[in-house]
Amino acid sequence: MAPTGKAGRYRGSVKECPNFNASQDAEALYNAMKGFGSDKEAILDLITSRNNKQRIEISQAYKSLYGKDLITDLKRELTGKFERLIVGLMRPLAYFDAKEIKDALQGIGTDEKCLIEILASRTNQQMHNLVEAYRDAYERELEADVLGDTSGHFRKMIVVLLQGTREEDDVVSEDLVEQDAKDLLEAGDLKWGTDEAQFIYILGNRSKQHLRLVFDEYLKISGKPIEDSIRGELSGDIEKLMLAVVKCIRSTPEYFAERLYKAMKGLGTKDNTLIRVMVSRSEIDMLDIREVFRTKYEKSLHSMIKDDTSGEYKKALLKLCGGDDDAAGEFFPEAAQVAYRMWELSAVAKVELRGTVCPAADFNADGDAKVLRKAMKGLGTDEGAIIDVVTQRSNAQRQEILRTYKSHFGRDLMADLKSELAGSLARLILGLMMTPAQFDAKQLKKAMEGVGTDENILIEILATRNNREIQAINEAYRAAYHKSLEDALSSDTSGHFKRILVSLALGNRDEGGEDLARAHEDAKKLSDVSSGDSTSLETRFLSILCTRSYPHLRRVFQEFIKMTNHDVAHTIRKHMSGDVRDAFVAIVRSVKDRPAFFADKLYDSMKGIGTDDRTLIRIMVSRSEIDLLNIRRVFKEMHEKSLRNMIEKDTSGDYCNALLTICAGDD
Repeated sequence: MAPTGKAGRYRGSVKECPNFNASQDAEALYNAMKGFGSDKEAILDLITSRNNKQRIEISQAYKSLYGKDLITDLKRELTGKFERLIVGLMRPLAYFDAKEIKDALQGIGTDEKCLIEILASRTNQQMHNLVEAYRDAYERELEADVLGDTSGHFRKMIVVLLQGTREEDDVVSEDLVEQDAKDLLEAGDLKWGTDEAQFIYILGNRSKQHLRLVFDEYLKISGKPIEDSIRGELSGDIEKLMLAVVKCIRSTPEYFAERLYKAMKGLGTKDNTLIRVMVSRSEIDMLDIREVFRTKYEKSLHSMIKDDTSGEYKKALLKLCGGDDDAAGEFFPEAAQVAYRMWELSAVAKVELRGTVCPAADFNADGDAKVLRKAMKGLGTDEGAIIDVVTQRSNAQRQEILRTYKSHFGRDLMADLKSELAGSLARLILGLMMTPAQFDAKQLKKAMEGVGTDENILIEILATRNNREIQAINEAYRAAYHKSLEDALSSDTSGHFKRILVSLALGNRDEGGEDLARAHEDAKKLSDVSSGDSTSLETRFLSILCTRSYPHLRRVFQEFIKMTNHDVAHTIRKHMSGDVRDAFVAIVRSVKDRPAFFADKLYDSMKGIGTDDRTLIRIMVSRSEIDLLNIRRVFKEMHEKSLRNMIEKDTSGDYCNALLTICAGDD
């Protein structure tokens, strides 16, 4: 029976071929492989335009007509990634999964990511079919092979999933929902150590509908999403498996959209993942995956495959994809609703913003001032002692240390630190010793000094600070440089970009909630790009993005998606350019998910050859008491490595030690 999604409609991209004739197709494939060379185009056109059931019939007809095994002939004629993709399509899904798992378990080491992807995402029936197919294909028991190749709580959870006994009843008990949420909280955050067995039992057995309500209840009673608790309480493969299970419970298409995106982003392509997902979901939920992909990553799956692959392999993948959601008239109407639901979920999950640097207990400004003086007195400098004090005090405590140091020793602590430290460590420590407003004011000043302007710094600071922070920056700027920030921006920038920055620098954004009627009107203004007048368009965006409250703008963006089937950032990138485009995109990203915006900036500062230390310092200093803990968690989720790990690899010495102390943990 064909899998169906919304309202019972088929959601695969590969459909049954009408007027199908297995013998004719078998003959066509035989002719495509006959003689010297093979007609790869004919092979891919035929196989990608038949569904799995029809391909199995073609294999049987091929054997009847020619006494040969079709898969064996395809393996002989094709090579590389293209061969793996075509041969994968020729196997029934359960046998395809069985082969993937067998390959994951073979050889030195185990491909845990493959195991996790398959076992976290399959339904009960698919799991039963997989176990049977594995037994039939390899005359071995899948559970026994997994037991021999895995260990600990990871193995226990995999065994539970392999049973395919997840509850499927949509009738949910409110009492049991509350009890499960409470049990998970007590098994993790409220317990010394973690009761992994409780996590395994609940996440491995309860129905999807039940667990979605448990996750909502967990957020209500703990103040944070279940994913945060899993990251905090578990580690290694069991952490990755549990997070994958939670993602699939919340939205299987979103899980696979993320898998596909990560398979293609950055240098190189993870072709095994790309092939596995495209083959296994092509007749299940590829249309849903495409919708989520287009909405979440602001580009179509089709365009990313096109840019990341080549040759017949690319052509076959694009046929499985089934359409380009960036092409005019191609974007699915349902995508607006998918995006809208994603927005609604993010609006509900009001996650508490948390910094990594907190006020020190038993704080003694006098004692700290003496430690710092001793560290800088005489020959040499004790950088370790300076780092220990400065990085482990809140900004308010550091200001008290500054005052105490002057009153005790008659010296300026900032001047002493400047003379004793050098390079990136000096910039980091001195940045921490300033008030947040002084630090931001200095960054803005440096961005406008000398030849040329660093527009990225202006955008980063002014697009992400709230009214109170902006007003404090204005005061600090005037006090330090005897000139208003507005005047400085006006003399150093021009055109619409200047108008955007000046508007943001006023710190006069609305602070109320959302107004649905007004949000609808605002979205309508933003969506009207038909006039072709870029000046008028930029003025409209400025009047809304730079003045409306964040809650209101979130509603505007939701309404915009409903009207256009596009994220507002997509429209900005399409119709604007240069600094104006970058400023508006930064505002949108800050409104939607500020920690993700900063996580990307941190990643970009350290990826590739060399480190952008100024950006790294600026963000680590400015976010350390606001939301660096949230940034850390998003960083790990987005880039599959921890912020701490990247800092360790990309920096060194005392500078590295200071950054790691501010980072405060490894996710």
